[in-house]
Amino acid sequence: MTESPGGSANVPSRDRRRFPGISSRSYEHPADRSALVALRKLSGFDTVFKTLSGLLPERSLRLLFLSDSVRVGEQQFAHLNDMLRDACYILDLEKVPPMYVNQDPQPNAMCIGLDEPIIVVTTGLVELLDEEEMRAVIGHEVGHALSGHAVYRTILLFLTNLAMKVAWIPLGNVAIMAIVTALREWFRKSELSADRAGLLVGQDLKASMRGLMKLAGGNHLHEMNVDAFLKQAEEYESGGDLRDSVLKILNLLPRSHPFTTVRAAELKKWAESRDYQRIMDGHYPRRDEDKDTSVSDSFRDSAAHYADSMRNSKDPLMGLVRDIAGGAGDLGGKLRDTVFRGGGTRPDGSGGANGSNGTGGTGGTDRPEGS
Repeated sequence: MTESPGGSANVPSRDRRRFPGISSRSYEHPADRSALVALRKLSGFDTVFKTLSGLLPERSLRLLFLSDSVRVGEQQFAHLNDMLRDACYILDLEKVPPMYVNQDPQPNAMCIGLDEPIIVVTTGLVELLDEEEMRAVIGHEVGHALSGHAVYRTILLFLTNLAMKVAWIPLGNVAIMAIVTALREWFRKSELSADRAGLLVGQDLKASMRGLMKLAGGNHLHEMNVDAFLKQAEEYESGGDLRDSVLKILNLLPRSHPFTTVRAAELKKWAESRDYQRIMDGHYPRRDEDKDTSVSDSFRDSAAHYADSMRNSKDPLMGLVRDIAGGAGDLGGKLRDTVFRGGGTRPDGSGGANGSNGTGGTGGTDRPEGS
């Protein structure tokens, strides 16, 4: 690893605000932050997970990228090297991680390694994004390195491999996969944290939005619109009925990343928040205060976030959960109306929740509204 950028020659290519001594807690999603604070408080944490890392093909991956990819530097992909050093300068990362470009048409980037993280970007990503979009992505990966998110990836790899080996043991695989599911939830929140770090580095919300849109729809920006893209996220959250709510959960469970429209909406919401403005004004937690962070306070913040998300969610399932928690009457009727929302026929043959008789412009077919 090379030393941290220090001189005036290494300042960002355009004037951006820098955050000396910034703690990753300042941009981490509450659920991600609570998990990391708890892990950092564990005695022997570093030793245990570095040992776990040794059981995984991390060293092999390092050698593979060194031997079969292009290492970014002053003589190779110099523009990416400048962006990497800029990102480390802005987030005040002590050392600049090595970065490699790997031949792969699939747009992707990752940060791996516990002791000495490395960043890998694919040629598909380099060819897809413009300079400002790429700057946000590199900031995203530097954010992963600053937070120590490779911990999640390492434990996930270890437990996933273990689950395959103990699949023959009754209930053994079930227990491990339950832990894997929880870790995936943490990991998805860590991606939202890293998106925020990318915005702090690029300091250009439009560029961050464009990058996410390209990841979803390719290099066709002239065919896409940010407002329409964000509207998709709102429609995804609030649309459908209980069946769709269940399908959303099933679709999300195996994923390591949140859906792209959701990431865009979450980042825009954070960019408009007071938390983001305070950071930009220079008011943020410092790294030297991390050791004094309260685990219980972090978990309370996480719990408060989830409670607030449930209160404000437009998802039909979350609405039903709120009704149950609030002791709403006629739950059976509410459940029936929610499931058959949109004019579908109820089990008793009556119309749907909108009061229709189930016969619409499609000649009385039993489809939800809008299908």
